[in-house]
Amino acid sequence: MKKKVLATLISVGMALAMLTGCGNSSDYNVGISQFADHGSLDNCREGFIAGLADEGIVEGENLKIEYVNAQADPGTAALTANNFVTKKVNMICAIATPSATTAYNATMNKDIPVIYTAVSDPIAAGLANADGSPVGNVTGTSDALAVDAQLQMIREVLPDAKTIGIIYTTSEENSVSTIAQYEAAAGNYGFEIVSAGVTAMSEVSLAAADICAKVDCITNLTDNTVVTALQTVLEEANKAGIPVFGSEVEQVKAGCVASMGLEYFELGRQTGHMAAKVLKGETKASDMNFEVTSEPSLYVNFAAAEKIGLALPENFRTDAYQSFDEIVVE
Repeated sequence: MKKKVLATLISVGMALAMLTGCGNSSDYNVGISQFADHGSLDNCREGFIAGLADEGIVEGENLKIEYVNAQADPGTAALTANNFVTKKVNMICAIATPSATTAYNATMNKDIPVIYTAVSDPIAAGLANADGSPVGNVTGTSDALAVDAQLQMIREVLPDAKTIGIIYTTSEENSVSTIAQYEAAAGNYGFEIVSAGVTAMSEVSLAAADICAKVDCITNLTDNTVVTALQTVLEEANKAGIPVFGSEVEQVKAGCVASMGLEYFELGRQTGHMAAKVLKGETKASDMNFEVTSEPSLYVNFAAAEKIGLALPENFRTDAYQSFDEIVVE
C-alpha cells in the first residue's frame, strides 16, 4: 500500500511539474535583444545560437528563442528587455552596447543573467569593472577594435595620407571611447583624426558630405547608427574619391576597401559557449570576466578599391584572410 501511495504521489508531482513548465530542467528560454539590423550583429546572433548548439543546447529541441530587433531605437531596446523580464526568460542575450546596458538595467536585482556580445568597451559601458570582472549578473564578449593594426594597414595603403575621418554617434559609449583610442594612437602613424558626431541616422548624410571634404580617407567603427547608414557614407566618399576602411568583414563586403577586422560569427559562438555554462549551472555570469576575441584579420574588397581608382598593395591578395571581387549590398 505504501508503495502504491508513493507511486501515486510521484505521478501527481510529475504532472504538476509539467503543468507549471518546470518538469524538464533541460528546457531553456532565451531572449535575444539585438540593437540594430546589420550583417555583423546578425552574424553574432547566428554564432551565439551555434555556440549553444555546440554545447548541446539546440533550438527546437531543448531551447526556445525569443528574438527582437530594436531597429537602432534605444526605447525599443529598453522595452524589449523589460518584456523579457516580465516573461521570466532564463537568460537575455544582448547584442550591441545599447541592448546590453538596457538589459542589465532591466534585470538588476532579478535572477536573470545577461550575456552580451559586440560590446566594444564593457568597462566604459558600465558593464564591467576596471579589472574585467562583472558589475553584476552580466558578462559576455567584447569586439574591441584593433586600432593600431587598422592604422598600420591604412598607412600601408595610403603612404601619403595625413587625415582620417571618423563618423560616430555621440550617445554610444563604445564609439566615444574608440575615438579616444584613435586620437591617442594616430600620431604614431603620422595621422590626424577628424571626427564628426551625429545623434541620429538622419544626420549621417550631412556629416559624411562635410567630413569627406576634409580628409584623405574614412575609417568606420562598429557604431550601430553609422553602420546602419553605411551606404550613405560610401556614396559620399565615392563622390569625393576617397576610400572608406571598415571594421569587420560585412562592411568590406558592402563596399569598404579593407579592414583589420573581426569575425563576428566566431565572436557570437564564443559568447554562446559562455552562455551554455551559465544555463547549465556550471557557473554564474557574475563570476565570469568578459572575454575578448582573437587577433584581427585582413579583409579586402578589390572591387571597392577599383571603383575609386585605388591601387592596393600587391601582398593584399595573398595576405588577406578573405577577399572580394564584388560589392554585395544586402
